[in-house]
Amino acid sequence: MRFAVIEDHCDQFSVQMMCRVLGVSESGFYAWRSRDESARKVDDRKLALLIRAIFKKKHRRYGSPRMVEELQALGHRVGRGRVARIMREEGLVARKRRRRVKTTDSSTTVRIAPNLLDRDFTAEATNRVWAADITYLASFAGRLYLAVVIDLYARRLVGWAVAPHMRDELVLEALGNAVRARRPPPGLIHHSDRGSQYASDDYLAELERHGIVPSMSRKGDCWDNAVVESFFATLKTELSDTFADLRHARAALTEYFDFYNYERRHSTLGNVSPALAELKPQPAVHAA
Repeated sequence: MRFAVIEDHCDQFSVQMMCRVLGVSESGFYAWRSRDESARKVDDRKLALLIRAIFKKKHRRYGSPRMVEELQALGHRVGRGRVARIMREEGLVARKRRRRVKTTDSSTTVRIAPNLLDRDFTAEATNRVWAADITYLASFAGRLYLAVVIDLYARRLVGWAVAPHMRDELVLEALGNAVRARRPPPGLIHHSDRGSQYASDDYLAELERHGIVPSMSRKGDCWDNAVVESFFATLKTELSDTFADLRHARAALTEYFDFYNYERRHSTLGNVSPALAELKPQPAVHAA
C-alpha cells in the first residue's frame, strides 16, 4: 500500500523523500515496481478504460479534479494523484483556455446604474440575482458574439443568444429568453458591465417593464462581474472549436449549455450540476 502511494505521487515528490517519510526503503520500492504485473497494474488498466470513456463522454472537458469527482460518484475509491498519473500516461489533456477578446464598450455615460452587488455573487434563491455579459466567438464565417444571462444562485445559464453582431438586439434576445424561461418575480437584480448595450434606453426599459432592478460594474473592472467572466473562460476552454458558421455555433452551444446546466460538476456548488443544486430547499419568495 505504501509503495502504491509513492508511485501515485512520483510527479509531486521525490521517491527518496516519500520513502523516508513512509518508513520504507528505496530499493524495496524499486523492487516492487519491477515485479510482474501486479493487481494494482491490472486495476490501473481497467481504470484507464473507464477514464477514457468518461473523458470522451464529457467532450475532453474534464481534468483530473473533476474526473476524480466523477469516478467517486460512480463508487470508485481513487485519489487525484492516481487519476492524474493515468490521464497523463493515456495522453488525456483537458481543453485549454483561449486569449480573451474585449467586447465591452464602456465609453457611454448615459444612465449608469449603481453597483448593487459589490462583488457579492451569492443569492438566497433562484431568480433573485442574474448576471449578464457578451463575449466573442471564433468562426470561419466571421466574428460571432454570444450574450448570456446567468442566475447566480446555482450559476445556471437561464438565457442566451448568438449573432454576427453585438447590437442591442443581441442582449435583448438573451434577456427575453431568460424571462420567458424563468418568469422572475419583481425585484430581481440584473447585474452587467457598463457596455453600451446594457445601458441603452431599450434595454433598461425592458428591465423596468419586468420589474427588474439594474446593477452595473465599475468602469473597466472585470472582477465586478467575475462569475460571468469565469463562465466564459470555462466555455472557451471546454468548447474550443472554431465554428463553421452561425448555424454550427447555435447547435454546438445548445449541446454545451445542456451539458453545463444538467451534467457538468461545478466546484462552487459542491461538485454538482447547476440543475441539481437548484433542487436544494430555498426560502420562499414573498411579494412586496
